[in-house]
Amino acid sequence: MSSVPIGRDGAAEGRVRMGVLGCADIALRRMLPAIAAADAAELVAVASRDAAKAERVAARFGCAGVKGYRTLLERDDVDAVYVPLPPALHFEQVAEALRAGKHVLCEKPLCTTHAEAAELMELARRHRRILAENFMFLHHSQHAEVRSLVDAGAIGELEVLSGSFGVPPLDPTGFRYASSLGGGALLDVGVYPLRTAQMYLCGEPEVLAATLRVDDATGVDVSGTALLCAPDGVAAQLEFGFRHSYRSRYALWGGEGRISVERAYTPPEQLKPVVRLQKQDRLTELAMPADHQVRNALAAFTATVLTGGGGPVCEAESLLQARLVEDVRKVARIVTV
Repeated sequence: MSSVPIGRDGAAEGRVRMGVLGCADIALRRMLPAIAAADAAELVAVASRDAAKAERVAARFGCAGVKGYRTLLERDDVDAVYVPLPPALHFEQVAEALRAGKHVLCEKPLCTTHAEAAELMELARRHRRILAENFMFLHHSQHAEVRSLVDAGAIGELEVLSGSFGVPPLDPTGFRYASSLGGGALLDVGVYPLRTAQMYLCGEPEVLAATLRVDDATGVDVSGTALLCAPDGVAAQLEFGFRHSYRSRYALWGGEGRISVERAYTPPEQLKPVVRLQKQDRLTELAMPADHQVRNALAAFTATVLTGGGGPVCEAESLLQARLVEDVRKVARIVTV
């Protein structure tokens, strides 16, 4: 067990002792390396239902390998957990973690339903534990720069937002093609442009129309579109899927110009993304600083834990996100492919 002193809210003073529930690809590629390298976090253990797999991953990252998620949650040297499991497993495992007294950073989407998301928020509040939905792209500095341009009137009054996130077909044996695990393009990539709409539209947008193309063999949606409208009439036109060539962008079109963000959701940390500002016949390309959104997302979480207290982080945004996903499903025209 760690001998690091324990702070007033259960976290080690100066760092958060973390466990990881599951050995998902996103954990292996992105979050586990970030935790292992962070000054404010200590990677204590990784859990899997397969003991051998847990041991292999643990050896790679220099931590303990644990068989079973409950076993990890019972450790008293773990303050917080990262949950990268398939979406349909989030509710049960996050609830168990909160009841065990752990802070939780849960990979997006937090849940597959609005009711489950609301229940987890209340559970986090009751147990005074941090609960954060992990939309890593929000922590890249390029979006704050774009927000500043919009607020400064660079494109005039915003009229329309468009957003696209599409990737080529994925592993057909993976959870994304299993409806029982919360698979489908809407929950996997569609949530990104939906969350982008929250960044720039005022108030709570309404889903006016949507389409979902559903794979007949698996029963999961593999692509879709959505049309949203804010209370002030600003529209958001969104598209997503994993039947596409790669595209990860959004654009803001106003009365005096247009801003395009071409590497919006998964920019490599070494990349200096280019934001394009077009006004009449003048195009300006603005090189944004390289940034590490994974490291930033982790730093934001650990900083919140270390400040003490507890409860849900960005509760209103996460609940609105869950409602928008449900509304897309409610109004969508379903096309079988």
